[in-house]
Amino acid sequence: LGERDGLVRPDEKRLVVVHPDPAVPQIAASVWYRVGSSDERVNRTGFAHLFEHLMFKRTQHMPDEMFDRLTEDVGGQNNAFTAEDMTVYQNEVPFNHLERLLWAEAERLAHLQVDQANFESERKVVVEELRERVLADPYGRLFNALPAQGFELHPYRRPGIGSEADRNAATLADGRAFHSTYYRPDNAVLVVVGDFDAAQFDAWVDRYFGPLRTPPSPIPRVTALEPARAQDARAALTGPQVPLPAVAVLWKGPRASHADAAALRVASALLSGGDSSRLNETMVHDTQMAQAAGFSADLYADAGLLGAYAIAASGQPLARLEAALLAQIQRLADRRAGQGAHPVADRHHQRPPNAPGPGRRHRQCRVAARRCPHGRPHPAAIAGRARRRRAARAQAACAANPPHDGGIHAGGGMSPAWPTKGAQSRVAGQGRRPKGAPMNRASVNRRQLGLMAL
Repeated sequence: LGERDGLVRPDEKRLVVVHPDPAVPQIAASVWYRVGSSDERVNRTGFAHLFEHLMFKRTQHMPDEMFDRLTEDVGGQNNAFTAEDMTVYQNEVPFNHLERLLWAEAERLAHLQVDQANFESERKVVVEELRERVLADPYGRLFNALPAQGFELHPYRRPGIGSEADRNAATLADGRAFHSTYYRPDNAVLVVVGDFDAAQFDAWVDRYFGPLRTPPSPIPRVTALEPARAQDARAALTGPQVPLPAVAVLWKGPRASHADAAALRVASALLSGGDSSRLNETMVHDTQMAQAAGFSADLYADAGLLGAYAIAASGQPLARLEAALLAQIQRLADRRAGQGAHPVADRHHQRPPNAPGPGRRHRQCRVAARRCPHGRPHPAAIAGRARRRRAARAQAACAANPPHDGGIHAGGGMSPAWPTKGAQSRVAGQGRRPKGAPMNRASVNRRQLGLMAL
């Protein structure tokens, strides 16, 4: 990785991160702007997400949707996402289209046309996203309300998708002011990886980004400090069309740069990373007290929020779910290295070899142990390993290129165990209207959503 100075002016520092890799004839380029939902003003929420959409509209030298044509029509793709501290625009194109992509990124940074027509059209799109993701989802209101319950003072307490009332009250002047304040060369980082010549890349960056000028005014930054929680608190929420009650437990967490950040992400993976995670095994598969359960460590630049949730199975009281969530988290917190395997894993490995296991992975383990009489692996074992290798490659590809059209973006990363909250996304080719969760019409009764903030 390299760092260059003076990309905009010789006396100013700009950051470009590059990694030439000729192994694949492709370019992955992204521009990271240090502006997110936490930078929005009170009563003007949702602007960061709105500009994620507007940045694909017309500029001084590009008509509407031309950015899609420059990427998708040459065999590439583009995407974008908004989080609490950042807005990121991602592109993949063949290696011979890098220069054109750099020109387009500099063009929409410097010459985006924020006019009334585009402002109104994209405002309607993001309002519709709010309705689909939050209002139509049976549990959307619960997850959308968690930041306000977890944070007390910091702007992180405002959900990233904003409110419909704030968007309807916003004016074109508000939008232009937000854009000019945060979309500027000294607030952006360009990251490029792929098959390119480093010297030629430097020349293109100087050519297209060099003439851009930085405004003299400083960039406003959030200065609020989130205090430690003084006492426990509880809140009860209600919502329409909620088929079964749910409970969430929240703790204040550290910032992303804290020394414990890596450990908390590992804890999140152990508790809710996949079907074999501890919460899913104990609460969904074994006891069947919940139809879904998860944990998330959302660590941002200034503070963090840890949360566990469970959606009850039919007839299960919220008190039982809350106790089960706390028990699993406490068990993880109390364990020390070298004390043996997790009880769930112990129980599975204690089964006789021919006893039925709780999931497909146990059947695969038994098949993999089979051998033909001549000592070579059984054909069924070979096929099973091939399937697992394909699954591993697919999982690695998903981890390297996480989808952004649903779920939560926590501090720059997706968390599959924490739905409907956090980063909002734009998916190329869908007209800036990512699919939301389908409306669940199983019940029209208003059910209580239990929430506890610790």
